[in-house]
Amino acid sequence: MSTHEESGLKIACLQFSPLFGDVAGNLQRSIAMIEKAADAGARIVVLPELANTGYTFKSRAEAFELAEPVPDGRSTQAWAEVAACRNLIIVAGITEREDNCLYNSAVVLDPSGTLGTYRKLHLWGDENLYFERGNLGVPVFATPYGRIGVAICYDGWFPEVFRLAAVQGADLMCVPTNWVPIPGQQPDQPPMANILHMALAHSNSMVIACADRVGVERGQPFIGHSLIVGHTGWPVAGPASGSDEEILIGEVSLSAARRDRNWNSFNHPLRDRRTDFYAESLGVGLNPNLNKR
Repeated sequence: MSTHEESGLKIACLQFSPLFGDVAGNLQRSIAMIEKAADAGARIVVLPELANTGYTFKSRAEAFELAEPVPDGRSTQAWAEVAACRNLIIVAGITEREDNCLYNSAVVLDPSGTLGTYRKLHLWGDENLYFERGNLGVPVFATPYGRIGVAICYDGWFPEVFRLAAVQGADLMCVPTNWVPIPGQQPDQPPMANILHMALAHSNSMVIACADRVGVERGQPFIGHSLIVGHTGWPVAGPASGSDEEILIGEVSLSAARRDRNWNSFNHPLRDRRTDFYAESLGVGLNPNLNKR
C-alpha cells in the first residue's frame, strides 16, 4: 500500500481558460500550473476538457487541424515530460486524432509515459458534429496511489459510467470538463454539475476530482466551480470560483474510499446491487415477470 494512500494524497484540479487554437500557449500555461501544483505537494493533477486546443470549434476541418495523435502528439509528449520530471500522474483533456477519426479524449500519464486514453462516451451539443463517440469503454488504470477511472463532462449525467468504473475497482474518478450554464439554474443555487458529482461519489464510495475551465470562448461561457469530492460525497476542496483561474488542491485517502464501502454491518453499495434483476454490466437482464400484470 502506498504511503500516500495512508497519510493523505494530494490531488490538484487546474482551473484555467485555454486560448482557442493556441496549442503552444495552452501547453506552456498548463505546464506552469502543473509545476506549481507539484510544488504544493500534488501527486495527481487533472486538467480541463480539451485543455490543449480550446472547445468551440466552428467546423470539423478546424478540429481536425488542431487534433493530435496519442501518444505521439506534442501535447501528450509535453505533459509526459513534466509527469516524468515531477513524478506525477496527469489526466488531461485533449483533442485526439486517430486516422480520420476525431475524439474528445483524456490522456492518462504517469512518470513512465502514457498509461492509456479515455474517449468521451456521451457527446454534448455540437461535439456531435466533430467527434466520434468514444469506443474504448470505461478503462480503469492501476497506479501506485490507487485505481483511477476517467469521465469527461457530459458523462457525469450518466451514472453508468461511474458505476462501471467502481465495479472494476476504481478508487478515484478524474473528470476533465467544460461545464456550461444549465437552463433553470438560479444564481443562489450550487451548479447542478457539483450536485451530480457529489451524489456519484457517495453512491459509489469513490473520490471524484473535477477540473473545469473558466472564461468565455467564441461567445460560450464556462462556469468554473471545479470540485474535489471525497468518497463520502462531501467536498474536500472547492467549489472553486466561477470566473477565476486557480489551482484547487484536496487531500484524500483512496484506501479509505475502498475500505469504507462497508457503510454498516449490512450495507455495501456495490455488493447490494440486485444483479438478479439487472445484469452485472448494467444492461437490463431478462425478467420473466416484467410483462406480467
